[in-house]
Amino acid sequence: MNLRLKDKNAIITGGGSGIGAAICKRFASEGANLTILDRDVNSGQEIADSIGGRFIRCDVADEQSVAGAFSQLDDLSPDILVNNAGIAHVGDLATTCPEDFDRVMRVNVRGPYLCSRAALPSMLEKGNGCILNLASVAAQVGIADRFAYSTSKGAVYTMTLSIARDYVKRGIRANCLCPARVHTPFVDNYLRENYPGEEAAMFSKLEATQPIGRMAKPDEIAALATYICSEEAAFVTGAAFDIDGGFTLLK
Repeated sequence: MNLRLKDKNAIITGGGSGIGAAICKRFASEGANLTILDRDVNSGQEIADSIGGRFIRCDVADEQSVAGAFSQLDDLSPDILVNNAGIAHVGDLATTCPEDFDRVMRVNVRGPYLCSRAALPSMLEKGNGCILNLASVAAQVGIADRFAYSTSKGAVYTMTLSIARDYVKRGIRANCLCPARVHTPFVDNYLRENYPGEEAAMFSKLEATQPIGRMAKPDEIAALATYICSEEAAFVTGAAFDIDGGFTLLK
């Protein structure tokens, strides 16, 4: 069996649930040595135990927390970093308060910056490395009532391009994924909290926003992430991969 990530040391932020958990499971099945960074100890440790990986509690928005997490890697210095941890926010410019804006930017932008910066020295020493950021179709398409979230994902997209350009001659690749809606527990919880009794109807409306007629599955995002982080994609850097069921066709 050809394991595409055999013996690669991979760090996944926000790997305790949703897309991050799916990426962890897929990477482990492809032979990677997994380290999960997450704020949620219970879910992060559970996923790590299920795949034979390692869990380190980490708040990606906190510089000291990130530094402490990376200092524990020892001989598992990263070959691959997936910046998946992120949070959402609903609101337009007028309804987004400064505190909420700062909170989204700290997690969604400062987080990938701190983790990428922490992973960089060992990647440079090896002369090889892959950074994959989770952006969003919101980085490219105006989505109503997602001002702070869209702003943060636009920053992640251009951050990816900057890293790719600066380190292309030093063996480091940087790319990002731009998913549309993905069916994760976050979606189910959001509908349960905001549309009690109307979950099924609202779920159908959300699915219909993708021309393909449904949301993505976390495993589908993980499959694309596996390709991008494997040697099969050794010629790919500075790219944004739309995985959106045709959502961007509506631009």
